[in-house]
Amino acid sequence: MTDRRPPLPDVPSDPRLVARIRGEIERTGPMTFARFMELALYDPAAGYYTSERPRPTRGGDFLTAPELHPIFGRALARQAIEVWERLGRPETFAIREYGAGSGALAGPLLERIGRDAPELARVVRYEPVERNPHRLDELRARLIAAGFGDRIGEGRGRLTGIVLANEFLDALPFHRVESNPAFPAALAELYVVADGGGFREEPGPPSTPVLAARLAADGVTLAPGQRGEVRLADAPWLATVAEDLDAGVALVIDYALPARELYSARRMAGTLVAYLGHVAHGDPFRSIGRQDLTAHVDLTALERSARAAGLDVLGSTTQAEFLVGCGLEGLLEEARADARTDLAGWAELRSSVARLLDPRATGGFRVAVFGRGVAPDPPLSGLSFRLRTTSGPGDPATRIGS
Repeated sequence: MTDRRPPLPDVPSDPRLVARIRGEIERTGPMTFARFMELALYDPAAGYYTSERPRPTRGGDFLTAPELHPIFGRALARQAIEVWERLGRPETFAIREYGAGSGALAGPLLERIGRDAPELARVVRYEPVERNPHRLDELRARLIAAGFGDRIGEGRGRLTGIVLANEFLDALPFHRVESNPAFPAALAELYVVADGGGFREEPGPPSTPVLAARLAADGVTLAPGQRGEVRLADAPWLATVAEDLDAGVALVIDYALPARELYSARRMAGTLVAYLGHVAHGDPFRSIGRQDLTAHVDLTALERSARAAGLDVLGSTTQAEFLVGCGLEGLLEEARADARTDLAGWAELRSSVARLLDPRATGGFRVAVFGRGVAPDPPLSGLSFRLRTTSGPGDPATRIGS
């Protein structure tokens, strides 16, 4: 049978980053995968997400929903307006976006708010949280050019409004574990060690008892030989969100699964995936610093952390259902009736919407909604719709290719 997958691009690792990782291993011993991932993705000089090169683009390595089409941001604007109204139309309202990138989500979101809710547009502040200074400069230039320069705020401190995290948590560092009878409680952690000119994983005792405690809290027992990922960074992130959020909601949009599905025996290798040139593969030790690394978010642990931080769990749904609940169909019809929409633009829009709703693509992502001071009933619009037929969250397909 012919393998129809596109070949992986031949992209060498960043030599500065390889040298830094190797040097740290030589000095301190085997490295947790979480530490390797922190360096590979976020090293200030050579990390994947700190590079000057744009990553989520058609010419990069993957596409997120906002880069696919502005209609995604327009739909989220509907939810922002509803939250503002639920809170009694406060005189200050912030939209804080983690992993804001170059503003692909912020621009359409603010534009639609200005069109549908002029009163909100006069008081809204957009607060980007972005580790890459190159992307932050692009974002500011983009919003200034669109007339939103006076709406840009600082992404820190207390707020009333919305916190957005679209495909943000999946790229936070995670530990790798495996069921291994050679270690106490049959649980080992997979460490990164030097291997010739490259790196490989080898098992060792868990670096922290929190790993086993997290699996136990999830009610998870790994099958013999099974591997998995445990992301401990989501709890402190949610604690920060909860500390800052006086009133409003936090929207987490990502490929996520409840623990019972995430750690089921049919995922014996875990969910670690690398992305390089719009090709998904399983080798985290090639193209270091020049490929993305990611794994599914543990929805069960995320909800538990939210409650522990004092947030209400308002619900979760698929991205497809969330977007339809936020009026995606109406936005589509509006664009079709717009005289400025030509045939090519309409075809692109329909194709984009199909991918946003496809459960095998980002339509199968989960949207988790946490809040403070927002009544759970009636449900927010994004949580109010259920598709009559759906395959469920299942395994969302890889990021949208070009």
